[in-house]
Amino acid sequence: MFASVLSAVILGMDVHPVQVEADVSSGLPSFTMVGFPSAQVKEAQDRVRTALRNNEILLPPKRITVNFSPADIKKEGAGFDMPVAAAVLAAAGILSPDLLRGAMLAGELSLNGEVHPVHGILPIVIRARQENCRFCMVPEGNLQEASLVPDMKVIGVRSLKEMIRYLREPDAYTAEEAPAPVCTAEIIPDFRDIHGQRSLKRAVEIAVSGFHNILMIGPPGAGKTMAAKRIPGIMPPLSYEESLELTKIYSVAGLLSRQDPLIRSRPFRNPHHTSTASALAGGGRNPRPGEITLAHRGVLFLDEMPEFSRRSLEILRQPLEDRVIRISRINGTYEFPADFILCAAMNPCPCGYYPDMNRCRCTSGQITGYLNKISQPLLDRLDLCAEAEQVDFAGMSRRTDGEPSEVIRRRVEVVHEIQRERYRGENIQFNGELKGEQIERFCRLDFGSRALMQAAFEHAAFSPRSYHRILKVARTIADMDFSQEIRKDHVGEALSYRAFDKKYWI
Repeated sequence: MFASVLSAVILGMDVHPVQVEADVSSGLPSFTMVGFPSAQVKEAQDRVRTALRNNEILLPPKRITVNFSPADIKKEGAGFDMPVAAAVLAAAGILSPDLLRGAMLAGELSLNGEVHPVHGILPIVIRARQENCRFCMVPEGNLQEASLVPDMKVIGVRSLKEMIRYLREPDAYTAEEAPAPVCTAEIIPDFRDIHGQRSLKRAVEIAVSGFHNILMIGPPGAGKTMAAKRIPGIMPPLSYEESLELTKIYSVAGLLSRQDPLIRSRPFRNPHHTSTASALAGGGRNPRPGEITLAHRGVLFLDEMPEFSRRSLEILRQPLEDRVIRISRINGTYEFPADFILCAAMNPCPCGYYPDMNRCRCTSGQITGYLNKISQPLLDRLDLCAEAEQVDFAGMSRRTDGEPSEVIRRRVEVVHEIQRERYRGENIQFNGELKGEQIERFCRLDFGSRALMQAAFEHAAFSPRSYHRILKVARTIADMDFSQEIRKDHVGEALSYRAFDKKYWI
């Protein structure tokens, strides 16, 4: 007898529906799986058979064949246990095959028949809605996550017996009233704690206002890391669509909270400098999101940037341009979203005090070697380069609070709204996303600002990419001044944020 049920496999960020087919026929007793299953999926036959026996459900001593269609996609993970069990039960005549039509199942079985949660349930349920399924059956532990998808009936089960019961009577399922989500939002430090560093805070506000990348250079203890950790506090709150998009990413990565699975705050990822290129970019045989993708819609902070390996830093170049990262494997190319603000911090030399020659202990060769760990193509992709000044005793002992994050955030939200109105219909939201013809159209210079830009290029020999980055930053500064035109003072300030890298990288 033949039966089939729908499930899904996640490849990268894409969800591919998989038809789990089972056939029980006469022959020597056996349990065979075909259709390109991985070793994890093949183990399902032992889990399913043992779980059924421990729940007093005996399969007939016949030949059992399970096929995963389409066969050209490798099946990974333990989420196929439930659909395999349901298809085998239907093929054995214990369930009616008609009960499985229009149902999508995903979940892992234990040997005693309990159903365990799996990663990636949210994108699977979204795909079930796209496939017009009647309902989606998931582990009880994934129910809150699955319930984030509107207009989709979701059934959460704890055991194999519950799975059989609700397959027979899906309308009998009523979800228990879930406890209110335990919001464990991280308390973000406030900018009022930073005394002084006016130019650094101004650069950070410009970066957030236009979604620009920023590099902070300065001696140890000047406040670079303090400023970076406060960036999420001045970014506007996530919209529901952005929250759902981030929740989908974190679901695939297996990083969601069971109590409150919805991502409510902008991510701030701070990988250690020993992180490998694969940890940043993502990867594996079945690629999973890396730090670059986990920072989507938020901030990727690289502290002590020159301490990262050259290979790890260079993989940032493509996602900084395209806002996505593409990982190629023998089975295909996977695309992950990577629309983030890169915030990097570094010392100007190994000891940290260059160019203060009274305190710097480094030789010129050490300084050059340290700075050259950051390639020029990567520097060109950083829109702003801000200097954190050494704080003196008077600055540390001053007790006046700085400007609170809430005040800065309100200004940022106004600038974001200006950009959304300007780029309505352009498929972008922020100045940092402008490309090619859009830059020429939205970043026009008058005679005075163009003359200033020409003089700067003749003196500093900026690259064409740097030219476009300067224009985009000037556009943001003009928006912060509520100016339709990019004036000479806007260009001058934008150029000042490129002058610092020329100060160190000569």
